[in-house]
Amino acid sequence: MPKFVTFNDLNRFRAPLDEAKMVKGASESRTGKTVFLAHSTKDEKYLPSVISILENHGGRVYVDKDDERLPQSPSRDTAEILRSTIKGCRRFVSFVTENSKDSRWVPWELGLADGEKGSSPVGLFPAATSALDQTWSEQEYLGFYSRIVWGTIEGWKEPGWMVWDHTKNSATGLRKWLTQ
Repeated sequence: MPKFVTFNDLNRFRAPLDEAKMVKGASESRTGKTVFLAHSTKDEKYLPSVISILENHGGRVYVDKDDERLPQSPSRDTAEILRSTIKGCRRFVSFVTENSKDSRWVPWELGLADGEKGSSPVGLFPAATSALDQTWSEQEYLGFYSRIVWGTIEGWKEPGWMVWDHTKNSATGLRKWLTQ
């Protein structure tokens, strides 16, 4: 059965990571990135874990946190840089928590990615206090997208990271989804 990741799960991934280096690396290089990772600034402490999971499965992640191209204050230039970066990445992943609904940028980026790419290349990476907590899904439009989860479904021999289409109860391995 697929399981949503918890904050405790993500904290366990953080221990061996060089967090500053990981986030800086995801922010620096604009070429060759394959995954745009949207997130609320309130959830930045979990970015190293999410980046690690995605990169360990073949993604080359971009986050805007320390991107030096971005102006200090959001502007049209900010929007254009984000727009072109989303367009240039093969996949779009939105790290979704209960904080996402308060973000001004996450819904905009998600809508932009959907409009540019359609829903198949877009995935949600939900996280909450408990694997059963779905307060992150209060925005009804989040139901349109597949979710990055851990576990097994029928036909899977071993548990693993997957992109789960909850409407069809089918899944693709995360590595395959990120690299196809």
